[in-house]
Amino acid sequence: MGQGHAHRVEHGHEYGPGHAHGHAHGHGHGHGHGSSDARRLGMALALTVAFLGVEVVAGWLSGSLALLSDAGHMLTDAGALLLALVAQRLAARSRTDRRTFGYRRAEILAALLNGAVLAGSAIWIIFEAVQRFRDPPEILGVPMLIVAGLGLIVNLLAAWILAGGDTDNANVRAAAAHVLSDAAGSVAALVAAILVIGWNINSADAVVSIAISLLILWGAWRLIRGAVDVLMEGTPEGIEPEALSAVICATPGVESMHDLHVWAISSGFPVVTVHVVLDGSAHGTDVARSVAERLEREFGIEHATVQPEAPEAKLVPASALVGRQQQP
Repeated sequence: MGQGHAHRVEHGHEYGPGHAHGHAHGHGHGHGHGSSDARRLGMALALTVAFLGVEVVAGWLSGSLALLSDAGHMLTDAGALLLALVAQRLAARSRTDRRTFGYRRAEILAALLNGAVLAGSAIWIIFEAVQRFRDPPEILGVPMLIVAGLGLIVNLLAAWILAGGDTDNANVRAAAAHVLSDAAGSVAALVAAILVIGWNINSADAVVSIAISLLILWGAWRLIRGAVDVLMEGTPEGIEPEALSAVICATPGVESMHDLHVWAISSGFPVVTVHVVLDGSAHGTDVARSVAERLEREFGIEHATVQPEAPEAKLVPASALVGRQQQP
């Protein structure tokens, strides 16, 4: 059985009549399937990497660019599995005084590097395929057929391993999707091998190579775009600032809000900070707690910092407050 725990901290301070200052922080961490998921990810990664080496050697010896491009696609799977495994391991590490969010961004940096390497590999394969249209090499269709068939089996086996994991885990679902997409690449390589063996259409190898490389480029672009979006602190996918604003403003005790910021520390870890202006009768700590709880319940945001402000705070210039504090 999985277990989970969540804890929330609120603290408030009074700075004078009608002026409340407080924060609410909420963050939760799920446990239970973690070790099982990590083990399944490790098994799928070992299986994928082992066959990746076989496919590279077979592609080189048989002269099949389709096998090499499928190996490149399998490399995307290995990268996705490795990222999922790293994220699983790092998420369990405690934060430090110097890294208050732990090592969660390591996943994003690895995704950016992975995407760049994959894009370069795909571009090289496309360039090589175009050259082969001009001077088609001899291709050994039978080894190509055997290795492509084995690749399909390996991908389906890896998908089956991952299917037994936690289906609520975004990392496991994403890794399984990568593996299944590579199974489609293996099917394409099989078709090319059949065309080479049965009809001596060597150009089918180049055509399939380009098709698989385009899939790799698409996956690489999504990796790079997602990583850059997180590093630039963009709004996470699936969260609309307008919807957040509506929920915050609908919370009892909130008159208005400003300075709303929402970003992600890593995939699946969104963070929100916001200032809320209280109505006349509201208590700052209670309102901060209510806003944080609503954000967690309706958007799954488990780390929110809410700054309550008294209604008159929005009408007093900062210079006036500073001058008042300096008076004896």
